[in-house]
Amino acid sequence: MDATADVEVQLGQGDVALTARDRTLLQAVAAHGSLNAAADALGRSYAHAQRRIVELEEVFGPLVDRSRGGSGGGGSELTATAEQLLARFQRLQAEFDGVATAEETVLSGTVVDRDGELATVETPPGTVRAIVDTEASPGDAVEVGIRADTVTLNAPPEAPEPAGTSARNQFAGTVDRIDEGTAIALVALAIDPDTTLSALVTDTSLDKLDISEGADLVASFKATATVGVIPAIEQPDSDEQS
Repeated sequence: MDATADVEVQLGQGDVALTARDRTLLQAVAAHGSLNAAADALGRSYAHAQRRIVELEEVFGPLVDRSRGGSGGGGSELTATAEQLLARFQRLQAEFDGVATAEETVLSGTVVDRDGELATVETPPGTVRAIVDTEASPGDAVEVGIRADTVTLNAPPEAPEPAGTSARNQFAGTVDRIDEGTAIALVALAIDPDTTLSALVTDTSLDKLDISEGADLVASFKATATVGVIPAIEQPDSDEQS
């Protein structure tokens, strides 16, 4: 089982998924009036673009209406199916962006080692490799923020070995809560008795991967997906100082 929100939004059907790259190609066809001109404007191979359109049409149905050359020249335009598909993709992207920017897990910890911008931070759930404030030194308290859209979820047997992946931060936990939206689900993974780590997956992945409350999962995320800052120290009020 593998679910990640650190990937582009996709609309899947069978083994084929419409991606942001595909959306850009379709939008270029609409803007330039032909697949050839669209591929040229995007700096892509026409043969590859044409092959990709055929792959998508085999799953989603006709997407591009093509006309032969004549007195007015040949051209292409999007079908109603393509327009509807792009509208669905846009709604999915908007929901994903809205949730992704709002959800972040913050872990409080202490810097125990530092190597340039990266530091090893001890937190209650475990050790985290993170990018930290330039002023943070070993012994300093920091708060590490982890965006939900950068967290990957795996079933324990399928979790990658930390040494074999760039996502070396890993926490095992149990699904505590699932908040399902129209197209995006927020999964809260309990990684210790007092901490949950948020991850985003599409509702399609939620069903396909059979993620449910109480399931045991492993969360992975890269050090570059974190931001560690020294927490601000609240100054006492002037009345308290006197």
